[in-house]
Amino acid sequence: MKKISFQLFLLLAYGFARLPVRVLYGLTGFIGVMLHRVLRYRLRVVRQNLRNSFPDNTPEQLKKTEKEFYNHLAELFTEYIKMLQVSKKELQNFVGFRNPEVIADLHAQGKSVFLAAGHCGNWELLSKRICDITSHHSIAIYKQLSNPYFDQLVKDARERLDTLELVESKTAYRALARKNKQLNSVIIVADQSPAGNEMDYWTDFLHQDTAFFNGIEKMAKALDYAVVYLESKRVRRGHYEVTASLITADPKSLPENEITHKYAQMLEQSIRNQPSNWLWSHRRWKHKRPQTMQA
Repeated sequence: MKKISFQLFLLLAYGFARLPVRVLYGLTGFIGVMLHRVLRYRLRVVRQNLRNSFPDNTPEQLKKTEKEFYNHLAELFTEYIKMLQVSKKELQNFVGFRNPEVIADLHAQGKSVFLAAGHCGNWELLSKRICDITSHHSIAIYKQLSNPYFDQLVKDARERLDTLELVESKTAYRALARKNKQLNSVIIVADQSPAGNEMDYWTDFLHQDTAFFNGIEKMAKALDYAVVYLESKRVRRGHYEVTASLITADPKSLPENEITHKYAQMLEQSIRNQPSNWLWSHRRWKHKRPQTMQA
């Protein structure tokens, strides 16, 4: 039954994906209202996250950001559908890079690089554009979905049009260690909520005690990868602009947790610059710092 339901969904998804982008965007107003006002998709989570992150904002400011976020979420939904049939030209129009030379310079220096992004803009389209702007072998680290049908669908959408290689997060280090003789650019969305244990890096982030994975830092030091932060900003409907900022080209020279701390700071500034552009429906603060780590 699950397989039949998925096949029906697939027919609808590919049918919608064939529509012109402007037609799909014409549906976003309706989708946004449905998510926000009718289905109230994770509305309680969104409101709590916004209140805690912006305690000095007025109720009117919070409501404005809330509404803009659901409009953004509706656009993400239509863009994900379009990814199933997106052309190379459409993909280039979706995501523009301001300074790809930051990554090109690292390739010229013989350096592999971790590209640390956040759940800002459209991170899926960003991942697909990496192949176009670097001479590195492009890899994306992803977390396998529990539903095998949807997992395969997402993988197919991510691998269309380009040579982007997918590596599952649980085996990422071993896979990258085997490829360490080639120059790699590895994109990872690094702001997921970790388990919240003593292995994580804890810091003040958006006025809240927040845990961050430090896997990028550990892998960068072990494999001698540079680390670059990618800021994805929505310029207008259907177009995101990405800016690359070098965190370090020499990870071993930095003290422990410095890379993770810099990433958290850059991500927070990106969110403050464009609040509605982040994934507020994510249960980001579901864990508390372990008692053994508290002062």
